[in-house]
Amino acid sequence: MDFGDVSLVALRVFREVADRGTLTAAAAALGYTQSAVSRRIASLERVAGTPVLERRPGGVRLTVAGNVVLRRAIAVLDQIDAAGRELAGLPADGGSVRLGWFPSAGAVLVPRAVAELRRTHPAVRVTTREGTTPVLVRALRAGAVDLAVLGSVPPFRPPDSETPALRLKTLAERTLCLAVPAGHPLARVDAVDVADLRGQRWIAGPSAGEDTLMGVWPGLDERPEVAHTARDWLAKLNLVAAGCGLTTLPASLAEAVPPGVRVVTVRGGPSERRRVVLARLPGPLSEPVALLAEALRRAAAGVPDRADG
Repeated sequence: MDFGDVSLVALRVFREVADRGTLTAAAAALGYTQSAVSRRIASLERVAGTPVLERRPGGVRLTVAGNVVLRRAIAVLDQIDAAGRELAGLPADGGSVRLGWFPSAGAVLVPRAVAELRRTHPAVRVTTREGTTPVLVRALRAGAVDLAVLGSVPPFRPPDSETPALRLKTLAERTLCLAVPAGHPLARVDAVDVADLRGQRWIAGPSAGEDTLMGVWPGLDERPEVAHTARDWLAKLNLVAAGCGLTTLPASLAEAVPPGVRVVTVRGGPSERRRVVLARLPGPLSEPVALLAEALRRAAAGVPDRADG
């Protein structure tokens, strides 16, 4: 069977599965049953003559052939969508760009960059979505976002091992800090010793794809007492403000903490650094995407690092 016989519906379903990571999530997003999604994928594989997905516990992974099909499907579907907009007589504009971002980037960096772009290039339309690193990387590869702002921790490995390798640019590298209640004894100084963190109560949440707890100071020589668990960084900080415990946060978030929270640095032990990385697929950038990438670079450069004085 010739691959030219593939249906656009099958390609759209395949792109959604690649974006969502599971057949179930893709079915929910499309309003299909899971069996309908499975049938579309099966029809695509018959035309391709090879599997495009590798079924795994907890989700799917694209095969080598699947990556080839996805790359071409993105280009075809984007052109079809563009033709639809043109035929509908939509007015010309400055183009659009889709941005994905990890949760804490939405506090300062993303709003600052989007606001700048709206001021300098108001015709460019920006849409954004929040997600974990695995979700955003899948969205990049599925063509659901053009750029992704990711968080990275030592040893700063690439976010995935798929091909082609993602293009990564470090926007900022900041010190990890500590958020403490304003009335806590540790709030009386600008810097505390790592030994002072023994016996403290922590507010933390699980890190996507890892066994570590986000919010507990790394490398403590004791089993931490996690008093409260939350994924949302603002919820963690409001719990800190209420005197419920301590949590970590990147220095770039210091200006966004609520009243009742004091941000201090930690001395002793290995230097804890966190990177903010801009990720994209290789290839030329459209003008709107390049403009947003530059706005993000400038916004990240404007975020002060408390550790730098």
